[in-house]
Amino acid sequence: MAIEIDIPQRGIIELQHAVFDVNGTLAVDGIAIEGIAAQLKTLSEQLSIHLLTAGTHGNIKELEQTLGFPLHHVVRGDEKMRYVQNLGPINVVAVGNGTNDASMLRLAAIGVVVMTSEGISTKALQGADIIVSSPTKAIELLLKPKRLTATLRG
Repeated sequence: MAIEIDIPQRGIIELQHAVFDVNGTLAVDGIAIEGIAAQLKTLSEQLSIHLLTAGTHGNIKELEQTLGFPLHHVVRGDEKMRYVQNLGPINVVAVGNGTNDASMLRLAAIGVVVMTSEGISTKALQGADIIVSSPTKAIELLLKPKRLTATLRG
């Protein structure tokens, strides 16, 4: 399973893992964004899905059931960064919105920052390669990788 992206002036990236922050990215106020579970399932046919959360709203089990994937409890940004490091960052796309996502966004081969009603921290923005208007748009980028090529070419 992989998505291969050839980005002029950057080279070929072979993504194997998609690492997502949950609250503020895939969910707002602890509630999964409509349609996101189905998109994650579709994406899981091409990439290994990893969902990271600090559990801000205390509903990890409910979100696991709604999203259809296990959630990994991490609190600090350095924990998220180590998670990506352990996967091999050259094969990771990371998606998030908060300050504790900034280092994983920067480390991953491709970092995508997502705008939801929770907003985007400036540190996350500085760590990202791409900004999108919703998590559904982030997943669409991966399902249609020519969009990534067009946006990231040098």
